[in-house]
Amino acid sequence: MDAMVAMGLILTFVLLLTAAGRPSLLESTTMGLSFAVRSDSQAIAKTTVSRDSYVGDETCATCHGDKIKTYYGTAHHLTSRRAKGDSIAGTFRPDANILKTSNPGLSFIMEIKDGGFFQTAIWGTPPFTTTRTEPIDLVIGSARKGQTYLYWKGDRLFQLPVSYWVDLGQWVNSPGYADGVANFSRPVISRCLECHASYAESFAGPEHNNRYNKTSVVLGISCERCHGPGREHVASHRSGSSGTSAEWIVNPAKLPRDREVEVCAPCHAGHGKSMAGTFSYVPGERLDAYLALDHPDPKAKIDVHGNQVALLQRSRCYQSSPKMTCSTCHDVHVSQRDAAAFSSRCLTCHMIENCGEFSMLGEKIALNCIDCHMPVQQSNAIVSDSSGKQSNARVRNHWIRVYPESSFPGSAESGGQGRVNVQ
Repeated sequence: MDAMVAMGLILTFVLLLTAAGRPSLLESTTMGLSFAVRSDSQAIAKTTVSRDSYVGDETCATCHGDKIKTYYGTAHHLTSRRAKGDSIAGTFRPDANILKTSNPGLSFIMEIKDGGFFQTAIWGTPPFTTTRTEPIDLVIGSARKGQTYLYWKGDRLFQLPVSYWVDLGQWVNSPGYADGVANFSRPVISRCLECHASYAESFAGPEHNNRYNKTSVVLGISCERCHGPGREHVASHRSGSSGTSAEWIVNPAKLPRDREVEVCAPCHAGHGKSMAGTFSYVPGERLDAYLALDHPDPKAKIDVHGNQVALLQRSRCYQSSPKMTCSTCHDVHVSQRDAAAFSSRCLTCHMIENCGEFSMLGEKIALNCIDCHMPVQQSNAIVSDSSGKQSNARVRNHWIRVYPESSFPGSAESGGQGRVNVQ
């Protein structure tokens, strides 16, 4: 049960997955690969791709350096990293590196020592204390909202009990952990890693579901997670063979809409049930051959963090616009932080004069459609209980619609504070 909870509670700070670069028809007879996009009427089949077919971001950068340079600053790329001074958002200052809990006999201290980073649980009161210390080996989260931390015990991967909440500027109990308890035993299963890394060879068995080949782990979301394996693309480009090397790479923008959205769905449409091994999905293939996603009832409440794809699909915009996908608004190759800038996408279809607020606010409503129609709201999926207080992550709702409780940022109804008034 703890493993399943972990899948939903390890902090996910990834934006909507999109990309660029796929074949109009992708088939390889020399390597036994078949990536031709199937119609929904055909039998669902899986494509098995050897890890040797993947070349890594460094190879992509030899031709696509401009894309790589900006992509390396995005939340996708930064969603998992090795623990270093510049990758850990939490502070180790003596005045801010202690987490007290609701249990007066338990506290945590985060320290830098012996060239590494560590979390220590301290039970009791001085001088009668016992401790347990584990290293911070991996960082999960880009630090836009927060981070959680993992440690290796041999070839087994576990989540640490203390995370860092950026908005609060403090260490907190990792989401889903009971306040006042030191739990170092939550396993990190492969479905968790699948949305925070590009690959990890699993040795999971009936006794342990968190065993991995440590040398196989590829951190961050790589180019090939969205574009598919690149070896044939690189070989074709370098050989100067006839035809175009684009025939050997996936360009999500050229996929049918359902297939394009499915590139994002493994990490933005809920947990689902694995139908094949983790990290086996190939962009351009039918996702349900690899991952069976839950399809919530149209009237069911969906958490703003749990399933952005389903929320988007509920939107009238999506239903009325056959070409609308995640990448209509999102460019995965750059960091996008200015919500107001997305208004330009809205105005390709909508006229500001048709907005109900136009008569009162005039043309300035064109500056920010997003905060009114896609407000940032409280998530009940990412919750931390620390020092007797509950903290909920706040995530932008991807159901595009009219929210009666929202008001234009900066208006009298929002208190003139430049933010949406959402209860």
